[in-house]
Amino acid sequence: MGKDSTKDKILAHAAQLIHRKGFNNTGIQEILQSAGVPKGSFYFYFKSKEDLGLALIDYYAETLGSRWRTVLEAPEVRHLKRLERFFDETRIRHEQDEGKSGCPIGNLTQEMGVLSDAFQAKLRGVFSGMKASIKNCLAQAQADGEISPSLDADATADFILNSWEGALLRMKAEGHTGPLVLFQRMVFDRVLRA
Repeated sequence: MGKDSTKDKILAHAAQLIHRKGFNNTGIQEILQSAGVPKGSFYFYFKSKEDLGLALIDYYAETLGSRWRTVLEAPEVRHLKRLERFFDETRIRHEQDEGKSGCPIGNLTQEMGVLSDAFQAKLRGVFSGMKASIKNCLAQAQADGEISPSLDADATADFILNSWEGALLRMKAEGHTGPLVLFQRMVFDRVLRA
């Protein structure tokens, strides 16, 4: 197994465990055991657990970014419908885990965002990318007359992202996806229809 594939394997297993248990509640040994990688190998790929966490943010950003791009850039679907479809698909995934996992980026932000400047900077970058995808979708919807041209696409994209992350947090506290359903109803039936 090559160096990159071993590192990718560690990241994939770390992503699953940390998404479910949290960064601080997941040990390096547990990750290596799950990945089937020898204990001494960790420091060959990562300088520290924080270094793993920073690489994990990039891993999540690529994984989530790929999902965002696939849905939000689908040329055969109208712009607003793309955005709605993304939230529908994400809500369905959360229904399958009974609302326990939340957003991996949101989870890391809550746990590590204020403890490390490096974490905070990387997380901020991921959120900026997520906002840009939403803003682009809104701007295209405006250009095609799907939503009002007077809507501030930048502020609305921020509002949608902030509301979604808050709904995910509430979902974890409530143990069901009701907050996600309410988010979608308010955004698509009220905010974007105004």
